[in-house]
Amino acid sequence: MKREMARSLPRRRASHKGNAMPQSPTMSRAELLITDGWEDYRLLDTGEGRKLERFGRVTLDRPEPQAIWAKSDPTLWGRANASFEAVEDAEQGAWKFRKGPLGDWTMQVSGLDIRARATSFRHVGIFPEQIVHWDWMERRIAADPRPLSVLNLFGYTGVASLICARAGAKVTHVDASKKAIAWTKENQAVSGLDDRPIRWICDDAVKFVQREIRRGNTYDAILLDPPRYGRGPNNEVWHLFEMLPGLVADCARLLSDRPSFMILTAYAVRLSFLTLHEVMRDHTAARGGSIDSGELVVRDQAGGRRLSTSLYARWVPETAP
Repeated sequence: MKREMARSLPRRRASHKGNAMPQSPTMSRAELLITDGWEDYRLLDTGEGRKLERFGRVTLDRPEPQAIWAKSDPTLWGRANASFEAVEDAEQGAWKFRKGPLGDWTMQVSGLDIRARATSFRHVGIFPEQIVHWDWMERRIAADPRPLSVLNLFGYTGVASLICARAGAKVTHVDASKKAIAWTKENQAVSGLDDRPIRWICDDAVKFVQREIRRGNTYDAILLDPPRYGRGPNNEVWHLFEMLPGLVADCARLLSDRPSFMILTAYAVRLSFLTLHEVMRDHTAARGGSIDSGELVVRDQAGGRRLSTSLYARWVPETAP
């Protein structure tokens, strides 16, 4: 992992009325968290609205609206086993396979065996840019003498949950998709982590968090990776721009008396990372601590171009638990 563009942002000012505000988290860094990939994942090239990636033994050509520059090495693109075609910014589309459907395949992610597959939503079950968070979380959890309780909301195929569990955490994984929950259990089995304390829950994230508050439950660490738009198992509607502040506020209420961290990631291109930072700061104000925020970035091999994939804000308490 490489870091770039580190600098401080200003603290929130005190009230002009003379009444002391709750102690807001200090601003630590605004930065790019960059990965160059690993043995089983490489961003090979980008450009002309596309990205060429290798996931284990499979090379895929997928849309990437931010890659408005020219391709660095057009000769590489003929290696793709499949390409995904969507209508403008639509999530769903169709794969075109060079030699027939790929089926499932296994690749290594942070030492885990993870099942990958080409879905109708263009995704393959792994978001490689998240490895910078996964590595950071694993180190932090392993260094804590307590068995931390971790809540992973919008957990998708469970890579983060498995990494946290391997490090010694007790994990509650929540996702609204039954298919995603089934996928997580496959990943748990092929990674040999069936004995780890993980609760897999198919539920609406907002409703689950509200129930946990009523029950008086707390967590030492919380991960949120919400989509821009989604539906819960009972057709509950999720809109990022309208509902994110309320969910972050509720998650802050779920943090234990000795919290370790809270991480928020978003893939909505209309947002700035500063938006996530300010939402996180609003709802951790009474706890102090510090917030890092910025962008998750993958660097391509052909031209060394940096592709920003998502935004993040990461809160930690003032001192380690």
